[in-house]
Amino acid sequence: MIKLIPYLKPYRQMVGVTLVLLLLQTLSELYLPTLMADIVDRGIISGDIGLIMQVGSRMLLVAAVGAACTITAGYLSARTAVGLGRDLRSRVFSRVESFSLSEFDKMGPASLITRTTNDITQVQTVLVMIIRMMVMAPMMCIGGVIMAVSRDPTLSLLFVVVIPVLGVTIGITAAKGIPLFKAMQIKLDGINLVLREALTGIRVIRAFDRIEYEKQRFVDANRDFTDTAVRVNRIMA
Repeated sequence: MIKLIPYLKPYRQMVGVTLVLLLLQTLSELYLPTLMADIVDRGIISGDIGLIMQVGSRMLLVAAVGAACTITAGYLSARTAVGLGRDLRSRVFSRVESFSLSEFDKMGPASLITRTTNDITQVQTVLVMIIRMMVMAPMMCIGGVIMAVSRDPTLSLLFVVVIPVLGVTIGITAAKGIPLFKAMQIKLDGINLVLREALTGIRVIRAFDRIEYEKQRFVDANRDFTDTAVRVNRIMA
């Protein structure tokens, strides 16, 4: 993804606005539990209805601002990802058009189709996740730690144990899942190859009565891809 950063220059304004909106969304989500604690500790226990209404109104306002930031950030991140995907498809197609015959044969039509379609769609999905989740997660983590320490420094020492355990768990999961993701790409190329051969050679297949054989080839390739995808999703879940 680092190599794709130069392609984001036309969308840097939208990315910047999205990051600001995500910061506001994070602050609103971190502030809501504090307001709820004020309602319980200062309003409900003492029976102060006025305070409950006042803090409750503030909660509604903060929640509305957070929801607006979430919707706008989602829209802008989707626009950025779709625009990047459009630019990448255009560049990949132009690059493929300049390939020599030996380069074209080396890559193979099935692999080139996958690179131009599925892979760029995956890049779009990952970009949205990076903008929305991977940027927001550190903000939420840092803000959550600050809020926890400010509320109860002793209880917040649990983070010293929980964070390393969580980091090790994520590392083990990634180590098992990433090789399977690479295998999925190869097997997806295999599905595209079988399907392309069946479509381009349909007359020959019918002439030699090989329809059932081609069906079985596709079923085998599809089952192999499905089994790998199920394993990946089980690990990542």
